[in-house]
Amino acid sequence: MTLSQISRRDFLKLTASGALGLVLSELGMDRALAAPPASKGLALISGVPIYDEPSAKANKLELIGKDQFFDLLGDVQGDYFDNEHNTTWYVVDGGYVHSGNVLPVETNYQKPQYEIPPEGQLAEISAPYSLTYLAPYYHAKNAHRLYYESTHWVKKIVVTRDEKGVWYEIYDPILEKSFYIPSYNMRFIPNEELTPLSPDVPNDQKLLHVDIASQMVTAFEGEKIVLSVRCSSGQRGTDTPKGEWSTYHKGPSIHMTNQGDEVAHIYNLPGVPWCSFFTGSGHAFHGTYWHNDYGRPRSNGCVNLPSSVAKWVYRWTQPVVPVGVDYVHLPGQGTKAIVE
Repeated sequence: MTLSQISRRDFLKLTASGALGLVLSELGMDRALAAPPASKGLALISGVPIYDEPSAKANKLELIGKDQFFDLLGDVQGDYFDNEHNTTWYVVDGGYVHSGNVLPVETNYQKPQYEIPPEGQLAEISAPYSLTYLAPYYHAKNAHRLYYESTHWVKKIVVTRDEKGVWYEIYDPILEKSFYIPSYNMRFIPNEELTPLSPDVPNDQKLLHVDIASQMVTAFEGEKIVLSVRCSSGQRGTDTPKGEWSTYHKGPSIHMTNQGDEVAHIYNLPGVPWCSFFTGSGHAFHGTYWHNDYGRPRSNGCVNLPSSVAKWVYRWTQPVVPVGVDYVHLPGQGTKAIVE
Protein backbone atom coordinates (compact mmCIF):
# COMPACT_ATOMS: atom_id res chain seq x y z
CA MET A 1 0.00 0.00 0.00
CA THR A 2 1.10 3.54 -0.71
CA LEU A 3 -0.01 6.76 0.93
CA SER A 4 -2.03 7.68 -2.17
CA GLN A 5 -4.08 4.48 -1.77
CA ILE A 6 -5.35 5.50 1.67
CA SER A 7 -8.80 7.04 1.42
CA ARG A 8 -9.58 10.39 2.98
CA ARG A 9 -11.90 8.72 5.48
CA ASP A 10 -9.30 6.12 6.50
CA PHE A 11 -6.63 8.82 6.75
CA LEU A 12 -8.75 10.88 9.12
CA LYS A 13 -9.52 7.76 11.16
CA LEU A 14 -5.79 7.07 11.50
CA THR A 15 -5.26 10.64 12.64
CA ALA A 16 -8.05 10.45 15.21
CA SER A 17 -6.71 7.15 16.60
CA GLY A 18 -3.15 8.44 16.84
CA ALA A 19 -1.92 5.69 14.51
CA LEU A 20 -0.95 7.89 11.58
CA GLY A 21 2.70 8.06 12.64
CA LEU A 22 2.96 4.25 12.74
CA VAL A 23 1.42 3.89 9.30
CA LEU A 24 3.71 6.56 7.89
CA SER A 25 6.67 4.65 9.31
CA GLU A 26 5.51 1.44 7.67
CA LEU A 27 5.11 3.27 4.37
CA GLY A 28 8.58 4.78 4.65
CA MET A 29 7.14 8.26 5.17
CA ASP A 30 8.54 8.72 8.68
CA ARG A 31 11.79 10.29 7.49
CA ALA A 32 11.92 14.05 7.28
CA LEU A 33 11.18 15.50 3.90
CA ALA A 34 13.86 18.17 4.11
CA ALA A 35 14.23 20.51 1.19
CA PRO A 36 15.83 18.60 -1.70
CA PRO A 37 19.57 18.81 -2.17
CA ALA A 38 20.83 21.65 -4.32
CA SER A 39 24.32 22.43 -5.52
CA LYS A 40 25.13 24.38 -2.34
CA GLY A 41 24.14 24.60 1.29
CA LEU A 42 23.87 27.73 3.43
CA ALA A 43 24.66 27.54 7.15
CA LEU A 44 21.71 29.01 9.03
CA ILE A 45 23.30 29.22 12.47
CA SER A 46 26.76 29.92 13.78
CA GLY A 47 28.79 26.77 14.17
CA VAL A 48 27.18 24.09 11.99
CA PRO A 49 29.34 21.04 12.74
CA ILE A 50 30.92 18.76 10.16
CA TYR A 51 31.23 15.12 11.33
CA ASP A 52 33.21 12.24 9.92
CA GLU A 53 30.05 10.08 9.88
CA PRO A 54 26.33 10.96 9.58
CA SER A 55 25.84 10.92 13.33
CA ALA A 56 26.09 13.43 16.17
CA LYS A 57 28.04 10.73 18.04
CA ALA A 58 30.76 10.75 15.40
CA ASN A 59 33.91 12.85 15.49
CA LYS A 60 33.36 16.56 15.03
CA LEU A 61 35.84 17.87 12.46
CA GLU A 62 35.14 21.58 12.13
CA LEU A 63 32.44 24.25 12.38
CA ILE A 64 30.86 26.25 9.60
CA GLY A 65 30.04 29.91 10.30
CA LYS A 66 26.61 31.42 9.79
CA ASP A 67 25.82 32.47 6.21
CA GLN A 68 28.74 30.50 4.81
CA PHE A 69 27.78 28.48 1.77
CA PHE A 70 29.46 25.32 0.57
CA ASP A 71 29.08 22.51 -1.95
CA LEU A 72 26.54 19.75 -1.31
CA LEU A 73 27.78 16.49 -2.76
CA GLY A 74 24.70 14.38 -1.98
CA ASP A 75 22.50 13.26 0.89
CA VAL A 76 22.32 10.14 3.05
CA GLN A 77 20.23 8.85 5.95
CA GLY A 78 21.88 8.69 9.37
CA ASP A 79 21.13 9.44 13.01
CA TYR A 80 18.88 12.26 14.12
CA PHE A 81 19.60 15.15 16.47
CA ASP A 82 16.59 16.28 18.49
CA ASN A 83 14.12 15.59 15.66
CA GLU A 84 13.40 11.91 15.19
CA HIS A 85 11.72 12.64 11.85
CA ASN A 86 14.80 14.24 10.34
CA THR A 87 17.54 11.73 9.61
CA THR A 88 18.77 13.46 6.46
CA TRP A 89 22.45 14.41 6.28
CA TYR A 90 24.26 16.22 3.51
CA VAL A 91 27.57 15.00 2.17
CA VAL A 92 30.12 17.82 2.07
CA ASP A 93 33.82 18.01 1.36
CA GLY A 94 35.45 16.16 4.23
CA GLY A 95 32.38 14.84 6.01
CA TYR A 96 28.69 15.18 6.79
CA VAL A 97 26.39 17.93 8.09
CA HIS A 98 22.89 17.43 9.44
CA SER A 99 20.26 19.01 7.21
CA GLY A 100 18.28 20.80 9.92
CA ASN A 101 20.34 24.00 9.96
CA VAL A 102 21.46 23.92 6.33
CA LEU A 103 19.33 25.51 3.61
CA PRO A 104 19.83 24.00 0.15
CA VAL A 105 20.47 26.94 -2.18
CA GLU A 106 21.59 27.82 -5.67
CA THR A 107 23.47 30.78 -7.07
CA ASN A 108 21.45 31.80 -10.11
CA TYR A 109 22.59 35.24 -11.16
CA GLN A 110 20.01 37.07 -13.25
CA LYS A 111 20.13 39.35 -16.25
CA PRO A 112 18.80 42.82 -15.40
CA GLN A 113 15.24 43.79 -16.30
CA TYR A 114 14.51 47.39 -17.21
CA GLU A 115 10.73 47.55 -17.12
CA ILE A 116 8.13 46.56 -14.54
CA PRO A 117 4.36 47.13 -14.28
CA PRO A 118 3.19 50.32 -12.47
CA GLU A 119 2.07 48.23 -9.46
CA GLY A 120 5.50 46.62 -9.16
CA GLN A 121 6.84 43.14 -9.81
CA LEU A 122 7.10 40.19 -7.45
CA ALA A 123 10.62 38.74 -7.30
CA GLU A 124 12.62 36.26 -5.26
CA ILE A 125 16.22 36.17 -4.08
CA SER A 126 18.07 33.83 -6.44
CA ALA A 127 21.42 33.71 -4.59
CA PRO A 128 22.15 32.17 -1.16
CA TYR A 129 21.61 35.65 0.24
CA SER A 130 21.80 39.24 -0.91
CA LEU A 131 22.93 42.34 0.89
CA THR A 132 20.54 45.27 0.83
CA TYR A 133 21.73 48.86 0.57
CA LEU A 134 20.28 52.16 1.73
CA ALA A 135 21.09 53.76 -1.64
CA PRO A 136 21.66 52.28 -5.12
CA TYR A 137 25.45 52.33 -4.90
CA TYR A 138 27.94 49.67 -3.81
CA HIS A 139 29.63 52.14 -1.48
CA ALA A 140 26.31 52.89 0.26
CA LYS A 141 25.64 51.63 3.76
CA ASN A 142 24.46 48.03 4.04
CA ALA A 143 21.19 47.23 5.77
CA HIS A 144 20.01 43.63 6.31
CA ARG A 145 20.45 40.41 4.37
CA LEU A 146 17.68 38.77 2.37
CA TYR A 147 17.79 35.03 1.94
CA TYR A 148 17.31 32.49 -0.82
CA GLU A 149 13.74 32.23 -2.17
CA SER A 150 12.41 34.99 0.08
CA THR A 151 9.99 37.11 -1.95
CA HIS A 152 9.79 40.88 -2.31
CA TRP A 153 7.98 43.51 -4.38
CA VAL A 154 10.24 45.45 -6.71
CA LYS A 155 8.83 48.97 -6.91
CA LYS A 156 11.38 50.68 -9.12
CA ILE A 157 14.39 49.97 -11.33
CA VAL A 158 17.36 52.28 -10.85
CA VAL A 159 20.30 52.49 -13.26
CA THR A 160 23.43 54.13 -11.89
CA ARG A 161 25.47 55.23 -14.86
CA ASP A 162 28.66 56.05 -12.96
CA GLU A 163 28.83 52.50 -11.56
CA LYS A 164 27.06 51.00 -14.58
CA GLY A 165 24.84 49.14 -12.15
CA VAL A 166 21.19 48.09 -12.26
CA TRP A 167 19.37 48.09 -8.93
CA TYR A 168 15.94 47.04 -7.77
CA GLU A 169 14.20 49.17 -5.18
CA ILE A 170 11.97 47.36 -2.68
CA TYR A 171 9.83 48.98 0.00
CA ASP A 172 9.32 47.36 3.41
CA PRO A 173 5.98 48.50 4.91
CA ILE A 174 6.94 47.31 8.41
CA LEU A 175 10.23 49.24 8.43
CA GLU A 176 8.68 52.04 6.34
CA LYS A 177 11.84 52.29 4.31
CA SER A 178 13.15 51.53 0.83
CA PHE A 179 16.13 49.28 0.18
CA TYR A 180 18.17 48.53 -2.92
CA ILE A 181 19.29 45.13 -4.20
CA PRO A 182 21.69 44.35 -7.05
CA SER A 183 19.54 43.17 -9.95
CA TYR A 184 21.62 40.03 -10.49
CA ASN A 185 20.45 38.64 -7.13
CA MET A 186 16.71 38.75 -7.86
CA ARG A 187 14.53 36.69 -10.19
CA PHE A 188 11.27 38.19 -11.41
CA ILE A 189 8.52 35.62 -10.94
CA PRO A 190 6.65 35.13 -14.21
CA ASN A 191 2.86 35.25 -14.27
CA GLU A 192 2.57 31.60 -15.25
CA GLU A 193 4.07 30.61 -11.89
CA LEU A 194 1.15 32.30 -10.14
CA THR A 195 -1.74 30.58 -11.92
CA PRO A 196 -4.11 28.46 -9.77
CA LEU A 197 -3.50 24.73 -9.43
CA SER A 198 -6.38 22.27 -9.96
CA PRO A 199 -8.81 25.09 -10.83
CA ASP A 200 -11.28 22.50 -12.15
CA VAL A 201 -11.62 20.89 -8.70
CA PRO A 202 -14.45 22.51 -6.69
CA ASN A 203 -13.19 24.32 -3.63
CA ASP A 204 -15.45 22.28 -1.34
CA GLN A 205 -13.63 19.15 -2.54
CA LYS A 206 -10.26 20.50 -1.41
CA LEU A 207 -8.99 20.00 2.13
CA LEU A 208 -5.72 20.80 3.90
CA HIS A 209 -5.14 18.60 6.93
CA VAL A 210 -2.45 19.25 9.56
CA ASP A 211 -1.68 16.41 11.95
CA ILE A 212 0.24 17.92 14.86
CA ALA A 213 1.36 14.56 16.27
CA SER A 214 3.11 13.42 13.08
CA GLN A 215 3.86 16.95 11.79
CA MET A 216 2.28 16.18 8.44
CA VAL A 217 0.41 18.44 6.04
CA THR A 218 -1.79 16.49 3.65
CA ALA A 219 -3.91 17.90 0.83
CA PHE A 220 -6.98 16.12 -0.52
CA GLU A 221 -8.98 16.53 -3.68
CA GLY A 222 -12.09 14.58 -2.79
CA GLU A 223 -10.79 11.19 -1.65
CA LYS A 224 -7.46 11.56 -3.43
CA ILE A 225 -4.29 12.59 -1.61
CA VAL A 226 -2.39 15.06 -3.82
CA LEU A 227 0.26 16.25 -1.33
CA SER A 228 1.69 14.88 1.92
CA VAL A 229 4.78 16.46 3.48
CA ARG A 230 6.38 17.13 6.83
CA CYS A 231 5.91 20.55 8.39
CA SER A 232 6.95 22.42 11.51
CA SER A 233 4.00 23.65 13.54
CA GLY A 234 3.99 25.92 16.57
CA GLN A 235 6.28 25.08 19.46
CA ARG A 236 5.07 24.96 23.05
CA GLY A 237 3.78 28.34 24.12
CA THR A 238 3.03 29.39 20.54
CA ASP A 239 1.05 26.32 19.50
CA THR A 240 -0.71 26.19 16.16
CA PRO A 241 -4.41 26.51 17.01
CA LYS A 242 -6.43 23.36 16.47
CA GLY A 243 -9.80 23.42 14.82
CA GLU A 244 -11.44 23.92 11.45
CA TRP A 245 -10.24 26.96 9.54
CA SER A 246 -10.01 28.31 6.01
CA THR A 247 -7.29 30.07 4.01
CA TYR A 248 -9.31 33.25 3.54
CA HIS A 249 -6.47 35.78 3.35
CA LYS A 250 -3.23 35.42 1.45
CA GLY A 251 -0.16 37.26 0.24
CA PRO A 252 2.93 36.21 -1.74
CA SER A 253 5.38 38.24 0.40
CA ILE A 254 4.87 39.18 4.04
CA HIS A 255 7.25 40.75 6.58
CA MET A 256 6.53 38.75 9.74
CA THR A 257 7.60 40.09 13.11
CA ASN A 258 6.48 40.19 16.73
CA GLN A 259 8.60 43.21 17.61
CA GLY A 260 6.72 45.43 20.01
CA ASP A 261 5.03 42.48 21.70
CA GLU A 262 5.99 41.51 25.23
CA VAL A 263 7.53 38.16 24.35
CA ALA A 264 10.82 36.50 25.17
CA HIS A 265 11.64 35.42 21.62
CA ILE A 266 11.66 38.20 19.01
CA TYR A 267 11.55 37.27 15.35
CA ASN A 268 11.95 39.60 12.40
CA LEU A 269 11.51 37.90 9.04
CA PRO A 270 11.22 40.04 5.90
CA GLY A 271 9.94 38.53 2.68
CA VAL A 272 8.29 35.39 4.07
CA PRO A 273 7.08 33.70 0.87
CA TRP A 274 3.72 32.29 -0.14
CA CYS A 275 1.57 32.99 2.91
CA SER A 276 -1.85 31.35 3.11
CA PHE A 277 -3.36 32.65 6.36
CA PHE A 278 -6.04 30.60 8.10
CA THR A 279 -6.75 32.66 11.23
CA GLY A 280 -7.27 36.33 11.92
CA SER A 281 -4.29 36.25 14.29
CA GLY A 282 -1.76 35.67 11.51
CA HIS A 283 -1.35 31.89 11.52
CA ALA A 284 -0.40 30.76 8.04
CA PHE A 285 1.03 28.06 5.84
CA HIS A 286 4.20 29.69 4.48
CA GLY A 287 7.65 29.13 3.09
CA THR A 288 10.64 29.00 5.42
CA TYR A 289 14.20 30.17 4.81
CA TRP A 290 15.52 30.13 8.41
CA HIS A 291 15.51 26.37 9.02
CA ASN A 292 15.28 23.08 7.15
CA ASP A 293 14.20 20.88 10.05
CA TYR A 294 10.67 19.73 9.32
CA GLY A 295 9.03 17.07 11.44
CA ARG A 296 9.01 18.80 14.82
CA PRO A 297 7.30 21.90 16.23
CA ARG A 298 9.55 24.93 15.99
CA SER A 299 7.46 27.80 14.65
CA ASN A 300 5.72 30.67 16.41
CA GLY A 301 2.31 29.23 15.61
CA CYS A 302 2.40 29.05 11.82
CA VAL A 303 2.81 25.94 9.69
CA ASN A 304 6.35 26.10 8.30
CA LEU A 305 6.91 24.44 4.92
CA PRO A 306 9.72 24.37 2.36
CA SER A 307 9.19 27.35 0.08
CA SER A 308 8.39 25.21 -2.97
CA VAL A 309 5.66 23.38 -1.02
CA ALA A 310 4.24 26.61 0.42
CA LYS A 311 4.05 27.96 -3.13
CA TRP A 312 2.09 24.89 -4.17
CA VAL A 313 -0.35 25.41 -1.26
CA TYR A 314 -0.64 29.12 -2.11
CA ARG A 315 -1.54 28.35 -5.72
CA TRP A 316 -3.82 25.40 -4.88
CA THR A 317 -5.97 27.10 -2.24
CA GLN A 318 -8.67 29.73 -2.51
CA PRO A 319 -8.91 32.68 -2.78
CA VAL A 320 -6.82 33.33 -5.86
CA VAL A 321 -4.48 36.30 -5.49
CA PRO A 322 -4.45 38.24 -8.78
CA VAL A 323 -1.13 38.96 -10.45
CA GLY A 324 0.27 42.26 -9.19
CA VAL A 325 -1.74 42.19 -5.95
CA ASP A 326 0.15 41.91 -2.67
CA TYR A 327 -2.69 40.73 -0.39
CA VAL A 328 -6.31 39.59 -0.50
CA HIS A 329 -8.73 39.27 2.42
CA LEU A 330 -11.94 37.45 1.53
CA PRO A 331 -13.68 35.89 4.54
CA GLY A 332 -15.77 32.88 3.59
CA GLN A 333 -13.90 32.21 0.37
CA GLY A 334 -10.93 30.17 1.60
CA THR A 335 -10.10 26.49 1.31
CA LYS A 336 -10.89 24.36 4.36
CA ALA A 337 -7.96 23.57 6.66
CA ILE A 338 -8.28 21.20 9.62
CA VAL A 339 -5.63 21.24 12.36
CA GLU A 340 -5.81 18.45 14.95
